[in-house]
Amino acid sequence: MDSSPTITLEELIEEFEALGDWEAQCEFLIDLGFELPKLPPELKTEETRVRGCQSNVWMVIELKEGSPRTVEIRAESDAMLVNGLIAVLLSIYSGKTPREILAVDVQDIFHRLGLDRHLSTARRNGLHSMVQRIREFAEQAARKESHAES
Repeated sequence: MDSSPTITLEELIEEFEALGDWEAQCEFLIDLGFELPKLPPELKTEETRVRGCQSNVWMVIELKEGSPRTVEIRAESDAMLVNGLIAVLLSIYSGKTPREILAVDVQDIFHRLGLDRHLSTARRNGLHSMVQRIREFAEQAARKESHAES
C-alpha cells in the first residue's frame, strides 16, 4: 500500500500561508484527510491504536527494504480533522530514513503551520502522541542500524 503523502511539506506550508485564516486552513486539512488511503480493518487493532488521542487513531509504521531503508507510515482516524493532521505528518516524515526523522524539528513546522496556536489542547496532545510513536519507531530502527554497521 502506498503511503506517499498527497502533498509535500513545502506545498503544505505555501498553501497554509496563502489561505491565511484558520477556518480555511482547517477545511484544507479536512480535504487532505479525505485523500488518505484507508487502513484495512485487520490493521485497526489495540496494538496499532495511538494512545493519548481524543479520537481513535490507528498507525502502522514499517521500515521499507532498500538502500537507504526508509520509514513507511500508514494511519487513519475516525475524525476528519485528525485525518488531515495525519496527512501533515505523512508530508513531514514519509520516505525519510530513521535518522532523517529524528533530525526533523517538528515543533518548528507545527509553529509555521499555526497548529500550535489553533488546535485544542486535546488535539495537540493527540498530534504529539502520533509524533512520539513515529519518533520511537525511528529511534529503535536507527539503533538497530547502528548495531548492524558496527
